[in-house]
Parts: sequence; C-alpha cells; structure tokens
Amino acid sequence: MAQMTTAERRGYHQICGRDGAMMVIACDQRGGMRTLLASDPAEQAAIGNEVLGDTKADITRYLASEAGCVLVDPICAVPHLVDQGVLARDTALLIGLDASGWDTSPEGYRLSKMVEGIDARRVRELGGTGGKIMVYLRSDTPEANTQNLAILRDAIADFAREDLLLVVEFLTYALEGEDAEAYKAKIPELIQGGSRLCLELGSKVLKIPYPGSDASCAEVTRLSGDVPWAVLSAGVDHATFLGQVESAMRNGASGVIAGRSLWKDCISLDRATTRSRLTSVAVPRLREIQAVIARYRAPAAKVA
Repeated sequence: MAQMTTAERRGYHQICGRDGAMMVIACDQRGGMRTLLASDPAEQAAIGNEVLGDTKADITRYLASEAGCVLVDPICAVPHLVDQGVLARDTALLIGLDASGWDTSPEGYRLSKMVEGIDARRVRELGGTGGKIMVYLRSDTPEANTQNLAILRDAIADFAREDLLLVVEFLTYALEGEDAEAYKAKIPELIQGGSRLCLELGSKVLKIPYPGSDASCAEVTRLSGDVPWAVLSAGVDHATFLGQVESAMRNGASGVIAGRSLWKDCISLDRATTRSRLTSVAVPRLREIQAVIARYRAPAAKVA
C-alpha cells in the first residue's frame, strides 16, 4: 500500500480538522451547478464562469470556512479565491483536475476528461494544498477502464514528482442498456472494485461514493489499509447522507468530502439569498455531519 511522504502527510493534515478527520466542502462542479441555478437550458447556458465563481466564493466564505477545506475547480474559482482574499488563511485548498462531463467510447464507456494545462505544478502555483482527480470506473469491465486508468496513473506519477498531495476520486455508472435494478445491486461490488483499482495504482487518499452498506464500508476499509478514504455525498438529500456518513464512519472511513447535499438548495442567482441560506441552512447541516464524525474519531487519530 502506498505511503504518504512527509510533504503529502502535511498536506493531508491541512485538509483535516483537529480531530484528524477530513471535512471538505466540494464545489468544483460547473455543469451541475448551472442546473441548480436555473431550470431552463437556455438560462443555464447563459450563466458564465464569473457567476459560478461568485457562487463558489460565497460557498467558500460562508460554508467552507466552517469546515477547514474547500475543493474547487481551476476554471471559475482560482486564482481569485486566493488573490481576492476570499479563502481564509486557515482554510485548506484542493483543486480539481477533472473537466465537466465525459466523452463516450464507441462501446458506450465513459471516458474521463481533464482540464487542459492543470497538473501538479500548476496546482502548486495556484496556491493549492493538493489536487483532486476524478475518473469513471467499471471494475467489472476491464476494457472500460483502460484510458481512465492511464489518466489516473499519469496524474499519480506527476503529483509524486512534485511531492504534492493528490486525492483520488472515482465514480461508477450504468452501462448502456444495463437494467437499473441489476446495476443497483452491483454498486457495493463496483465501489469495492474501483477502490482496489485506485489503490493498486498508488492512490494515497480516496474520495468514493457511499459503498452501500456497513459490510461494504468495512470491506473498503480492509482493502485500503492505512490509506484514508472519505465518502462523497453524490447530491443525495441531507438526511440520507447523514445516515451514509454514520455508516461510513462507523466502519473505518476517515471523513467526508461533501458538496451538493449541503448547498444544492441554498444557491441562487440572487447572492443575498445564497448567503442567507448558506448561513441558515447549509451551516447547520454541516454541524450535524461534524457531530457524526466526532462520534467515531478515535483520540489516537487526532492531528495535533
């Protein structure tokens, strides 16, 4: 199992709270954020990167400052979060490498896309504590993963050369024509298998979908060994996510990287509304997640 270097471990400590648990606010979405800000496709298309940047700035200022780390994209969010003083000095910064959406192979497999020009050196230049990469994986279909695993392998090697923390995320998906119920039944196996693929390439921190059950979470923990993993929210409702966090933490997870479940019904094209709802709705949700995490963090795992 890959071990963090001293520099990577320092970066990892910075994205964690005092209890040693990851509590990262994710707002690196672009297309998904546009669909939340407007329901009409024409209105969505008219939402520029500046508007998205303002929304991410509000999420950072009003929500991420209460968590300790924010995950943003390099198109709408940085460098101005740093240059304009939005990012608090004690809030860590993860910068996403992945582009919105995906390409599709002739066989119907999802092909991951990266933002051009964003590598470990550029993440460091933008002030990042570390980077985050997301790839699509179907661990039961090896031919679906060839290109995506090559992208991941290259990124892991690049960040290792820079001695910079890289958080590795994967998402699974239904194949074309696959029965919905059959796919749902496979999800625990697919998440365990995807975790294994990422670990085999040398991933040192994982961000993964909820593995599906207590037993599946425990199996991910067993597979991961000393590699910490965080559960992502995938946009489920807050109550559902709280239960998933409880299950994940009870069975060895090292924290949470959460986005839409916290803020999806708080953001608006009216920034005053966004700021009000982030304060009155999103922050209390965050406190509930933090309370769950606190119940399961062993004192020996705390970061001084």
